[in-house]
Amino acid sequence: MATIKDVARLAGVGLGTASRVVSGKGAVAPATQDKVRKAIEELGFRPSHAARSLLSGFSRMVGVYIPVLKGTFYTPLLQLIDTQLRANGLHMVVAFGVGDADARRQAVEGIEFLIERGCDGIISLSNILQDDDVAALGERGANIVVVNNAVSGLGEQAFQVDHRQGGALAAAALLEQGHRRIAVISGPSAAPDNVERIEGFVGELQRRGVDTQGMWIAESDFSPEGGFAGAKELLASDYPFTALFCANDEMAVGALSHFQEAGVAVPQQVSVLGYDDTPSAEFSAPRLTSVHVPWRDVVLAGMNALLNRCYGGERPVVRRYPIGITHRASLGPARKEETI
Repeated sequence: MATIKDVARLAGVGLGTASRVVSGKGAVAPATQDKVRKAIEELGFRPSHAARSLLSGFSRMVGVYIPVLKGTFYTPLLQLIDTQLRANGLHMVVAFGVGDADARRQAVEGIEFLIERGCDGIISLSNILQDDDVAALGERGANIVVVNNAVSGLGEQAFQVDHRQGGALAAAALLEQGHRRIAVISGPSAAPDNVERIEGFVGELQRRGVDTQGMWIAESDFSPEGGFAGAKELLASDYPFTALFCANDEMAVGALSHFQEAGVAVPQQVSVLGYDDTPSAEFSAPRLTSVHVPWRDVVLAGMNALLNRCYGGERPVVRRYPIGITHRASLGPARKEETI
């Protein structure tokens, strides 16, 4: 396989001159450029990724950290990121956690891994990073963007969603259908975005006069298995309810599965409302009403900001992300004479 030295030798120029022609950086006389390009064509020279990195100063790789590699939430976002990177001649390197109690440590280690692999920039989809974690990276954290995380030290490199508003919209959607006996399957209490959406949900109920003192709330793990187990626990508790709010769609889909198995009709007996509006919501049975968060827009804004930061350019970066309710079959009116 031909090397850059072979190209320089055949063209009769110095190694530095040949390198400048390959990288496109630096002044080279037109006649000399022609000689080098002819040598490249004759030898079939193709610079390796490592060689291009040395010549350009960029690896052309962007790192992505996600908390766990499973489910229907992160996969479409990874596909979006990969499509955007490939369109810009870049490649994606992914690091991920396993979703256990050491989520913060895993996030820090995952980002360290991506930095060590020479990524030009990193986009983190973890909600658990804190200011101290980013500060500890020092200059190595200059090209990091975080999505769904309020890391104050990153300023405009942090892209956030108003989850309190999302939770309030979920509560309003249930109340508008006459539901006042409501149960909740929450995500992990250590996840800031979960805490915000539950606070928004409960706060809106209280604002509208609903007594939430004895409301049934169970903490789970954002997984379908967790939603299934939560719904099973709810039915076994004998808590009277007409609606269930789940803090993400995957738990809601798990709850729907258990209700179907237990012979509880949705929405005729119980309404179910999810959060995120992922593809699983559209294809569950019945189809799931969910709080729509425009995650593609949020991630695309973060990705564009990162590419502008790393490689220059003026790609559009939006900062406002309207949240709404996508109404589907799982939400119906409360039957005032009945509770489960």
